[in-house]
Amino acid sequence: MTSCIRFLSAMLLATLAATPLSAGKFNKKLNIGDPAPTWEKLEATDGRRYSFSDWKDKDVLVVVFTCNSCIVAENYEDRLIAFAAECNQPDSRVGFVAINVNTSKADALPAMKERAARKKFNFPYLYDPSQKTAIDYGALFTPECFVLNKDRKVVYMGAFDDKIVNPQRHYVADAVKAALAGRAAPVAETNAAAGCKIPFHKTSNDDD
Repeated sequence: MTSCIRFLSAMLLATLAATPLSAGKFNKKLNIGDPAPTWEKLEATDGRRYSFSDWKDKDVLVVVFTCNSCIVAENYEDRLIAFAAECNQPDSRVGFVAINVNTSKADALPAMKERAARKKFNFPYLYDPSQKTAIDYGALFTPECFVLNKDRKVVYMGAFDDKIVNPQRHYVADAVKAALAGRAAPVAETNAAAGCKIPFHKTSNDDD
């Protein structure tokens, strides 16, 4: 009987280990309330390297996965710039950072620098050719957004707003306001599939 119990316990643990216990409705990696993945010293278009901890003095951090080559991401650039301008106010408690993990020539760091200069990006635009940050966050599309509270728990993930043209619901802005007030986001997760799919590197573990 003892051996049987041990066997069943081992099987249960193996099943739990193989099952994603922390996954949202659309995001298969993270759930609302999960600790946000960190990163170290990613190079940015301004020549600096940024780590997750660089925003430790902010009460809220907005992380956006975007790129140069996606037409949807391009359509959102002015909105991101306007939103980041609010975050950049001297007394702002909100940080904003964009990360690009695409590795084509159009998305590599030299092209990112050109785009940031031409569009006058007012936020750190980080390059992660390893793609680890997007994998850790479960990001699949560009743009895809994450709002993190003071404890750096995920309080929102998904689309920036509800429409590419004439948006009516401002998911990220609403989540930031709620997080600053210590409340749950009115909408905690949405589907970011209106954006372009991130072209992840092919690995030996991928399906053919």
